[in-house]
Amino acid sequence: MTIDEPRAPRSVGVVLFDRFELLDVFGPLELFGALPDRFEILLLAENAGPVRSAQGPIVVADRSYGDTACPDVVLVPGGIGTRTLVQSRSFGAWLATWALRAELLTSICTGSGVLAAAGLLDGYRATCNKRAFHWARAQGPRVEWIARARWVHDRDRWTSAGVAAGMDMTLALIARLHSEELAAAVADRVEYDWHRDPTWDPFAAKNGLVD
Repeated sequence: MTIDEPRAPRSVGVVLFDRFELLDVFGPLELFGALPDRFEILLLAENAGPVRSAQGPIVVADRSYGDTACPDVVLVPGGIGTRTLVQSRSFGAWLATWALRAELLTSICTGSGVLAAAGLLDGYRATCNKRAFHWARAQGPRVEWIARARWVHDRDRWTSAGVAAGMDMTLALIARLHSEELAAAVADRVEYDWHRDPTWDPFAAKNGLVD
């Protein structure tokens, strides 16, 4: 069942941090950004201004965490910076309170480890980058971690496997909120071969998580 009623664009708030993964952010934003009448994008960081990615390029955050009301959709990317981020008690406490007001909580790659460390995936099914699966699982012992999954949708939580999987998840989310036809049109517009099956996951076996 899809939801496609006239309404103001949903706000998508991307939680940036030092050494975030570029494609985790800009893959999904390319897709959301193709539908400006449906989605409004906000880049957030501890402080408004430049944030360095894991690959080196610097991105400018529109607003600081503390100055931004919770958006409709929260997106937490992965990246090597998540290893440091989960150790910040102040960040975890802020995210745990702030993100609960979102309509949807989403993550790409090791971003699910960040959500798990904040307690936001307790009692939910979730997945992660398969090369960092054990690390993510350690962040959330009360999470039902799914090894073989391109992405996992459980109620108001959406988590994807590594990096490029975030684009497949984003298209599935667009299909859920609007229609599969619209999501397919967006994929065609950017010439992206959309994997529609959330269980399609050759990387779980390649990384020794399943037989």
